[in-house]
Amino acid sequence: MSGTFVGMPAFPRAAREAVHNPTLRGNLRHATHTIRAKRAKAVAELSDWTELRAAGRLIKDHTLRHLDRYLVQLEESVTAAGGTVHWAADADEANRIVAELVKETGESEVVKVKSMATQEIGLNEALEKEGIRAYETDLAELIVQLGRDRPSHILVPAIHRNRGEIRDIFRSRMGAWGRPAPEGLTDAPAELAEAARLHLREKFLRAKVGISGANFMVAETGTLVVVESEGNGRMCLTLPETLISVVGIEKIVPTWRDLEVFLQTLPRSSTAERMNPYTSMWTGTTDDDGPRTFHLVLLDNGRTDTLADQVGRQALRCIRCSACLNVCPVYERAGGHAYGSVYPGPIGAILSPQLRGTASEIDASLPYASSLCGACYEVCPVAIDIPEVLVHLRERVAQGGTATRAGNKVLLRPAKGHAAERAAMRAARWAFLHPAALRTGQRLASRTRRLHPRTLPGPGKAWSGTRDLPAVPAQPFRDWWRRTHGENGDKGAAE
Repeated sequence: MSGTFVGMPAFPRAAREAVHNPTLRGNLRHATHTIRAKRAKAVAELSDWTELRAAGRLIKDHTLRHLDRYLVQLEESVTAAGGTVHWAADADEANRIVAELVKETGESEVVKVKSMATQEIGLNEALEKEGIRAYETDLAELIVQLGRDRPSHILVPAIHRNRGEIRDIFRSRMGAWGRPAPEGLTDAPAELAEAARLHLREKFLRAKVGISGANFMVAETGTLVVVESEGNGRMCLTLPETLISVVGIEKIVPTWRDLEVFLQTLPRSSTAERMNPYTSMWTGTTDDDGPRTFHLVLLDNGRTDTLADQVGRQALRCIRCSACLNVCPVYERAGGHAYGSVYPGPIGAILSPQLRGTASEIDASLPYASSLCGACYEVCPVAIDIPEVLVHLRERVAQGGTATRAGNKVLLRPAKGHAAERAAMRAARWAFLHPAALRTGQRLASRTRRLHPRTLPGPGKAWSGTRDLPAVPAQPFRDWWRRTHGENGDKGAAE
């Protein structure tokens, strides 16, 4: 995965700074609560939502189990339809392939559809180094690009910006990227949208190369699908002479019938709409319509390693709806930038450490960026058990962080940190395996309970600063059982 965001402080430090920004918290609270309420209403309209959710999970799990077969089928279908397929093992290879394809056209500008995969690999920055300028055409992505900012939400990248901030960005930066903002631009939504439309229109009409991702790829026909709400994607996908799509290998569905499930669950979970305003589908090339040349870059970039983890692989079910972000109390207060990744929120906390590994400080901290309340699992349209994966990744971090494969086994390197936690777990295991020692320890704890502190010393203050330690009972359970149940008390307690 791209190192664009690596080097940021670990989540606890980044989040601590974010929660002291009242403007950011206000923007996030308003946006997430609004989207959350609308989504709940849209989902409640479907009496078979539970069945659709289960179907989505099963389709994704089946596809991941047979991913090798469906990838080959997809390549054959795309090639038969007139497209060209490229395979990229990592971000560097994907960026190199795209840059070479653009250079072959002789162009130095490209227009882009909103794409998490291209953000993941840092494509815009890589193209800039090759003398190629990439223009984002999604309104929120345009705001982020003009503001020299980073996206903070999967669905609404500029969720951390309010209308006044967007107006100022358009006024000061739009002219450097093309058509300037109109004189006297206010923060009225209609005026901001019109300024963006006029700015982007000239780019759509001039561009010869378009770059996209895809929400889904249908293996049986080689069809790619992009769903969006503004129409900019349709312009990028149909007007340029060359179209290059960079897509993660997990975005496959086997058949058109499978696609039907996700075209019902994705819009309701993301934008709270019954269907997306624009659903664009293309299969290779034709002589009379759309781009003359189509290239599909299939991106691995850590996905194969994630697939090898029986617990963590469920993160690859994700259809990027962002519902988990909108219900997460941690994301609502910390914002997306604190996660140090283009994938923020609960899904980012389990996906980024698997794609990038947990060797860096920021990635090792992400599995702990959650209260484990479970709200993310409840709203996920493909039933990803995010709390389960978070706990699984916490275990990996505590045991050493980075997993390496040796044959059919996954080995963990010796841990650099969490020594106290590991020592406490080893001590607890020994005590539970030695009943006599456990009984003695319980009695000693009860007899000295008046001497116990109500808060923890040292680093433990962070935990006990808002809660008291549980009070030790005056009598251990075993002694109480023997007193109340007679001579067979120990036997009964053991049973």
